[in-house]
Amino acid sequence: MASLFEKQDSLNAPIETFIYDTDINPFPVKPHWHYFAEFVYVLEGSALITTDDTVHTVSENELILLTPMCVHSIDSAPSGLKRFVGVKFDTAKFPNSSTYAPSVSSMFKYAREAGMRMHFDSQECELLHCSEIFSDCISESEGFLYGRDVILRSQIYRLIFGIVRHWMESGLDINACPVNSSDLYGIENIAEYIDSCLDENIRVTDIAAMCNMSYSGFAAKFHDQYGMSCKEYIERMRIFKAEEYLLFTDYDLTNISQKTGFSDCSHFIRSFKKFRGITPKQFRMRRKKPV
Repeated sequence: MASLFEKQDSLNAPIETFIYDTDINPFPVKPHWHYFAEFVYVLEGSALITTDDTVHTVSENELILLTPMCVHSIDSAPSGLKRFVGVKFDTAKFPNSSTYAPSVSSMFKYAREAGMRMHFDSQECELLHCSEIFSDCISESEGFLYGRDVILRSQIYRLIFGIVRHWMESGLDINACPVNSSDLYGIENIAEYIDSCLDENIRVTDIAAMCNMSYSGFAAKFHDQYGMSCKEYIERMRIFKAEEYLLFTDYDLTNISQKTGFSDCSHFIRSFKKFRGITPKQFRMRRKKPV
């Protein structure tokens, strides 16, 4: 029997958007779970969406939020389901930059434990600007437009905090939600911590300890989720960060190696060539546009 776990490519695709047509795509959507959060917005028809032990009838122009790690499935309601929009995203890649507010991962976890509604009717969706948000997300994804990753994140943040405000109006005391997300680190959101300290000497043993796991247990579970070792993940993320510096700054290689956590410039050049097949200098010469 196939596993219920659906693997997501958090490293290369932390955001996924799609329009699901039940006449074209495999349907119904079988029970599964993943580490991503997911918005499902019904465009035509009505869906029966099961989340863990609860069945929701989500009608046209209605939204449901599927929090990370909940088992869910999608079937057609008696009236029929034609199309819905899905947006999946890694909450660990959506840190909250506000000093007073919890991380997105923490807020979702806290709201779920507090029994907040995850299903929003058409009137609530109108107040949340769902039609506009999902239309923009699909357009950005399909058009591969310049800056689409930034626009997608901004639209998802817009919807997230619209929902959080709605929960607050419904009685959620957001001030009681833990602000320090490091207290809640687990496999599902440890990438947030890794991203925040790429320029430091990160040790996998310390990361495992933050998750309250043994080194071997952490290594196995990390590989299951991300498809690579934690050490390789850190190195890849440093390469991505280095590419930004190479393309958008005039920093020399020594400076870039320091800002991205490599032990020295030689280590940076070797690692970059291993992952990209060319040296950092060659990458900059080929890809950087003249200002």
